[in-house]
Amino acid sequence: MASASIRPAAVAGQFYPADVHHLQLQIKEMLSAALPADMPATPPKALIVPHAGYIYSGPVAAVAYARLARWRDRFRKVVMLGPAHRVAVLGAALPAALSFQTPLGSVPVARDDWRRLQTMPGVRISEAAHAFEHCLEVQLPFLQTVLDHFTILPLLVGHMRPEDLRPIIEALWGGPETLILISSDLSHYHPYDEARVLDRGTCERILALAGGIDHEQACGATPVNGLLAVAGAHRLRPQLLDLRNSGDTAGGRDRVVGYASFQFDEDDDGARH
Repeated sequence: MASASIRPAAVAGQFYPADVHHLQLQIKEMLSAALPADMPATPPKALIVPHAGYIYSGPVAAVAYARLARWRDRFRKVVMLGPAHRVAVLGAALPAALSFQTPLGSVPVARDDWRRLQTMPGVRISEAAHAFEHCLEVQLPFLQTVLDHFTILPLLVGHMRPEDLRPIIEALWGGPETLILISSDLSHYHPYDEARVLDRGTCERILALAGGIDHEQACGATPVNGLLAVAGAHRLRPQLLDLRNSGDTAGGRDRVVGYASFQFDEDDDGARH
């Protein structure tokens, strides 16, 4: 039985390959296909990436991670926020475990932040919420591939107002060593053409840092809205990197799920905020 201090991989073999070599090959192929013609001149402060099975949303997530690879020596901590899909959560849930396991190895939790966050309103520990959740786990093999030594602070967000999440994100904002990562898909189960219109509208709100996104538009609406509020205060510049849906990748077009990846850059003033 796994140690209570280690959260074992829950969706390896379902959302992504459980075999190390197959996983490494799939990620390598997705990253190679996603390489931009010109690598970005500035590092991201935050990303929004999707979290479906790799055959569906992996190519869209890879567009963000291929850019992140240039900064593999910069980031030492990744603050990860995503929606709780399997267990009802009131507020935001930290894991009980102090490391997360994938077929590529284990990633340690940032213990000081883990302890500090437990004193904040709305934050609790929930082993059950994290035990079988996929939205953060599927990001880890990408991060393990494109970054060197780093820790994570994983938070699952449930019933919570974005304005109550904002101080939590602010408390974890950190400096240039910290990346904020939001895991969210877009619309679910609309016909292909309808989904394209809906998802484009959602992306326009994100690009305007407008907030007010609901859970019909994005399953991770609360962490997305929380990030947008903080991004505005820090004068981040959002960029849409990719927008597709499952009808473009590996599924039919009668009921699709939307995926987008975004990068948020700091300007000089925002970095000093």
